[in-house]
This record gives sequence, structure tokens and C-alpha cells, in this order.
Amino acid sequence: MKPLNENIRELIEQIIAKDNLLLIELILRGTEHNRVIEVFIDGERDISADDCANISNKIDVELQILLAQFPNYRLDVSSPGIDRPLKYLKQYYKHINRKFDIIYGVDEEKRKLAGKLVSIEGEYLTFVSNNKEVIINFNNIIKANVVVSFS
Repeated sequence: MKPLNENIRELIEQIIAKDNLLLIELILRGTEHNRVIEVFIDGERDISADDCANISNKIDVELQILLAQFPNYRLDVSSPGIDRPLKYLKQYYKHINRKFDIIYGVDEEKRKLAGKLVSIEGEYLTFVSNNKEVIINFNNIIKANVVVSFS
């Protein structure tokens, strides 16, 4: 029999996959009598408050069944926010033409890049930095953050 945490994760992943979304992070805390379940979702498009509410309702229906023995829980569903690093290739598409701070590996060496994402072909992302194109395989990216610009 699987631990409850694994069952909760699988349930959430199945629900959000139907809406073509990704589970970015799942945080389970508290006790079985007062559980807090935080779900961070993202996808190829921007996530709205309506998306979060819709997913929250779908998850809640299933959690009421799964957690019937301990029904006291709080469920929070949100997008990860612009300050969190991207985890999945699908997240990059909506950020084409935005600036990034990237840490990536090349031959066991870590490199940093500040540049604008201009295209994605397969697993290869093309950035422009200092008027030069830099192509990085997604699998070599260690950490990637979108740079917030207010101009």
C-alpha cells in the first residue's frame, strides 16, 4: 500500500494533466488532523486565478474521498510566481522574448548567462546575449529564472 503522500501526489498529477498543466511543487505539512496541502501549477500558457480555482475544485472533490478519515485540511492552489526557477521545458514557451538569468552546464563546468529567449526547437533554447546567439540544451540547464522588467 502506498503512503498517503504518494496517493495525494498521484491524484493531483492525474487531475492537472487533464488540463494540460504541470505540477511544479507539492507541499504537504501539518498533521493528519490539520493538514495543509499547497499545490503549485504551471503550463505552456499563463495561469489565471480562474484556472487555480477550477483545479482546486477538482482536487477538493477527490481529496474529500481520499481523506475521508481525516477531513480537516486546507487546500491552496496557485501558480509558482515569476520568482521561482522554471522546471519543465513546457514552461519556457510562454516566456519567449523575455530576459532570463541562466546557470547551465557545459563539460562539467557551470556557466552563467543573462539573455533573451528568442526561440525553442525541440530541446534546444536559443538566447541572445550581448548580440550573440547562445544555444543551450534544456537538459543542461541547472537553474533558469525569468527576469522581471518594469520598462
